[in-house]
Amino acid sequence: MNELAVYENKTAEEKRYIVFNVGKEIYGIDVTCVNTIIQMPIITRVPSAPNCFSGIINLRGEIISVMSLNKRLNSNMDTFTKDTRVIILDLGNGSLMGVIVDGVREVMIIDETDIEDPSPFLKEGESLVRGVAKKGDELISILEVTALIKREIA
Repeated sequence: MNELAVYENKTAEEKRYIVFNVGKEIYGIDVTCVNTIIQMPIITRVPSAPNCFSGIINLRGEIISVMSLNKRLNSNMDTFTKDTRVIILDLGNGSLMGVIVDGVREVMIIDETDIEDPSPFLKEGESLVRGVAKKGDELISILEVTALIKREIA
């Protein structure tokens, strides 16, 4: 009997990224930071919260803060469609946070050597974008999850 072995040709420098849209832009987040992806739930607003903070949700009995990436990245208003999703991020230490995106495209393997610095004009630590990957004709801005929450929210 012949056995067929399937090997994934993935080098140590390749990582998986969730690729999604916010407005017309394409972004990616390392899948190791992603807990789950859900359809748009009912969000409870919180008074006097920062503009990009959409509110809180109850996910399987856990209260989770939700941020609008559209407002955080572009200062645009949210437009919810059937494709709108909330990516639940694992921030470590059991902390979760949701980010609203306009649509999830795919999980993509990107070699770390294919990710370039976003711009020589940005100072390190001032950008939410860790780097930019090119796949075909598209540019994918790779977000730094810790910068999304640690940087002062306007």
